[in-house]
Amino acid sequence: MNKKSGLFVALLATVSATAVHAQDTQQQEAPGGDIIVTAQKFEQKLRDVPITITAVTQETMKRLGVDDLDEVAAYVPGLNIQEQSANNPGIVIRGITSDSGSAQQAARVTLYYNGIDISRSRGAYQAVYDVDRIEVVKGPQATLFGTASTVGAVSIVSAKPKPGVEGEVTAGYGNYNAYLAGGHLNVGNDVIAARIAGEWKKRDGYVKNLSTTQGDLYAQNQLGLRASVRYTPTSALTVDLVGTYDRQRNSGTPFISKRFATSQGAGDPFGAANLSGSPLSKQVLGKDKLGLTRDVYDVNLTAHYDLGDGWSFTTVNGYRAFNSLEVFDADGSAAWWLEFAEGAYGSQISHESRFAYVGDHVRTSFGWNVFHENSRQEVPFSTEEGIYVQCAANVIPGLGCVSSTGVVTAAQATSILTRGAATQIPYSSIFTNKGINDQYSMFGEATWMPSHKLELTAGIRALIEQRKSGYVSVAPKSVLTGAALIPGQTTTKGTLWSQDSFQAFLPRFNALYRVNDALNLYATISKGRRSPTVNQSATAFSVIPEETVWNYEGGAKLARGMFSGSVGVYYQKYRNFQISRTVTDANDPSGRPVGSSITESAGTASNLGFEAEGQLRPTDWLTVFGNVGFIDGGIDNTKANGIYANNRFRLQPRTQWAAGFTVDAPVGNGVRVFATPSVTYRSKIFFEIPNREAISQTKYTLVNLKAGLSFAEGKYEIAGYVRNAFNERYLLDAGNTGGGFNDPTYIPGEPRFYGVQLTGRF
Repeated sequence: MNKKSGLFVALLATVSATAVHAQDTQQQEAPGGDIIVTAQKFEQKLRDVPITITAVTQETMKRLGVDDLDEVAAYVPGLNIQEQSANNPGIVIRGITSDSGSAQQAARVTLYYNGIDISRSRGAYQAVYDVDRIEVVKGPQATLFGTASTVGAVSIVSAKPKPGVEGEVTAGYGNYNAYLAGGHLNVGNDVIAARIAGEWKKRDGYVKNLSTTQGDLYAQNQLGLRASVRYTPTSALTVDLVGTYDRQRNSGTPFISKRFATSQGAGDPFGAANLSGSPLSKQVLGKDKLGLTRDVYDVNLTAHYDLGDGWSFTTVNGYRAFNSLEVFDADGSAAWWLEFAEGAYGSQISHESRFAYVGDHVRTSFGWNVFHENSRQEVPFSTEEGIYVQCAANVIPGLGCVSSTGVVTAAQATSILTRGAATQIPYSSIFTNKGINDQYSMFGEATWMPSHKLELTAGIRALIEQRKSGYVSVAPKSVLTGAALIPGQTTTKGTLWSQDSFQAFLPRFNALYRVNDALNLYATISKGRRSPTVNQSATAFSVIPEETVWNYEGGAKLARGMFSGSVGVYYQKYRNFQISRTVTDANDPSGRPVGSSITESAGTASNLGFEAEGQLRPTDWLTVFGNVGFIDGGIDNTKANGIYANNRFRLQPRTQWAAGFTVDAPVGNGVRVFATPSVTYRSKIFFEIPNREAISQTKYTLVNLKAGLSFAEGKYEIAGYVRNAFNERYLLDAGNTGGGFNDPTYIPGEPRFYGVQLTGRF
């Protein structure tokens, strides 16, 4: 057993259950130290919530030294977030991911921001500065978090204004020339309060780019701003207005090919890249450099009114708009071959209202939701014809595409094929998919408490949705081949539209039994659903049936003395399990061009797993924590599932765990010393279905640390941090668009990051 595994076993032996935390308001402590939560829209003790929810507070994030969603996920069992870019986050709960950029497809993992569904992939990324907490709800929860929560939801709740004057400012510097500036200011009284918060992060790229026309890759330049107002004219009414702006100006994603060499040697995902993009990038792709330009605007209005006699009314309303353009080099080489951009543009409007009642033996809530979205995804393409046909098909034997020294030998192909009549023939095309989706639903649930020991809950959501999909493409004929260069791509006569309507009923049932004051048992049965896809292409129309899942779960929650935690086991059964794959054949039955992503049914799938997490606090200055998640899930091994049979879910390790401890102790004169070392582990994952060894990542372990000193009773703080302390090499992604052209590319994960941060509070 190696030292890292030994550390995990020792910690897990000490703390071996799952602490499940979630609330919609600021954390409160009841007598006896129990945390009061409102995960089910009612105030309850933490261990009285019969569903699996983990909440990571802002304070926990600061202790761990994490400041982004993908970093948070490493400490939540059953959750993985692959942040290929802010334009393409993959959110995975219990082995099920939702990362398609198509405007025609629905999400299966809901991302919520202040109670509003923001799950459209290209508009979903949200910076996590000045948050109250991040909640992770596991298992279908349609009555609580809407219909997109097929397998769960991630909910970001920003810090709200409060009475008084206080603030915080943080500045930091790290390797790769990393700068950080952020903080908040809160001003208010009991009637009206305001809060402004922001964060700016800038860092050089950590992948060296040998190109003379492009900078280093994965550089970061992100800005987030938020303004909040809370109005409380009476003790019965609270109104929150929150406006948020998120901006990214990041450099290119390092899609690196193993197939093509650079001047520094053979293609290596962990070495230098040579991504030069298209010489006509500005005219054809919309930007002259590789990278991401993204802007997101969000406004949220929430009102809560206490009606008296146990009744209350809450309304949550939101508007979100996003526009992004990411230019990328999909072939992973210096060749002018597969140069793409993806533009994503959309808006979402949401309204939800609900009534709630709390009595001695009954709790109930019911209401309605209306959701509208209008979005589109544009994919322009640029290449040089001779380079394209030579790199794709090696039409001139012996010439190759890129030499072993990194020279683009295919650049000679046009001259050879035209016998000197031309040296370059630029080519471009574009396709766009569109989605206009409306959903109307009513929901309700009730909890019966026949005795203090037993609670029984039943709920249902009924919905009607209208989905309209469009597709338009312009694909000129090639001078050299006489056909569109991307196989399967064709020119449409304007936008082709198709639409359909669907209905569904989604129930959930929960039971809670209090064994004693310290131990509760719970069980839940719930149904989840991913909406059907109205699949409109240039040549065909089809409806991909809805994906449904039944979730069966049970567990125990314990809070006694210095220990709190729980353990849960679940089984899920899927029908019409939808997978996203890259088209590699011009004759693909989907009608989509080669290189594009499609969603289709892979048949049935099953998922069996457990999650455990716990916390031990033997003294007021020491906290030990650990968690583990295990999943044995995938597509069922039956003949009816064809090529997908017996494939594991993508982006999901069988085993993941995290462990560590926090020391926070006074040393006198208002000075405290603090340190949180932690270790995270993930076993092997596959990046695609069908699974391929070449498109996978073996197990890896990361060691992280944040430590420092605080002064003047916490008013000032100096801290150092290191993430991936041993500079472990691992892949963030593999396959990608290049995989559709038999040229899979690889994205390296983050190297060792370290730095120092200064914080002042008043």
